[in-house]
Amino acid sequence: MRKRRRLPANYALKRSAHAVSLTTGRLTAAGRMLPGFLIVGAQRCGTTSLYRALAQHPLVLKPVLRKGVHYFDVAYHRGPAWYQAHFPLRTTAARLRRRYGHRPLAFESSPYYLFHPLATPRIAWDLPGVKLIVLVRDPVERAYSAHAHELARGFEREPSFERAVQMEEERLAGEAERLCAAPHSISHAHRHHAYLARGRYAEQLSRLELLVGRDRVLVLDSHRFFADPEATFDRVLAFLGLPHLGPPPVFDRHNARPRPYPMRPGLRRCLSEHFEPWDELLIPYLGEVPSWRR
Repeated sequence: MRKRRRLPANYALKRSAHAVSLTTGRLTAAGRMLPGFLIVGAQRCGTTSLYRALAQHPLVLKPVLRKGVHYFDVAYHRGPAWYQAHFPLRTTAARLRRRYGHRPLAFESSPYYLFHPLATPRIAWDLPGVKLIVLVRDPVERAYSAHAHELARGFEREPSFERAVQMEEERLAGEAERLCAAPHSISHAHRHHAYLARGRYAEQLSRLELLVGRDRVLVLDSHRFFADPEATFDRVLAFLGLPHLGPPPVFDRHNARPRPYPMRPGLRRCLSEHFEPWDELLIPYLGEVPSWRR
């Protein structure tokens, strides 16, 4: 029998506060902002670290409830008023614009958007003009990190990363097609067990390019972000058309997971070979060879 996770003592209180905030947000949805940009992925590539750095900017407004709304992937059936309820009031934006002389931008970060087959067309339809930010890292390390992450959260029951990778094709067989056939359905395997599939970044970026346009997509190498966060932050602000304001942001790593054991060298080589052609296709999006291929 699967062991149930113990919930924190304040879990019920947080859920109640969340429900109250959402109800209030829905009643005032028409007077709330919609995001000007989204961090759409990839999972385990530094999205939380970038989110928290950007949230320190005076003209960047984060969601009022949580960083990832996950509307365009698993909550689309809740409707646009539910989504808009998560963002700050337009009066807040107007006040900031008067103060700083520049239009503020609301945003959220949901890293499943990049991989979900319906998220991109939904974003393109509902948020015309929105800009998208994608972080990528060594897909072998991403897959290994994702397995540790899902295992720790109780969404993965296979403790062996190597075995989980071997199981992936069978687990994911037909899941993307099922999500498209039943648009409001949810696939546990597609969301939590796509260790290799999520690392084929170019496949997902081509969908963004087709539906949104490359000029509205910024792809960042997360290794470069952590090695030189100031330079990457400058690129992001330039992409968003935002000025430098306030003190420099504090850059920290978030959500790092300890690895239970080192990856077998033979498996690492095999996975690196698997991703090599996909990494080659990343060059036009990054404007250079990915850092892990140098």
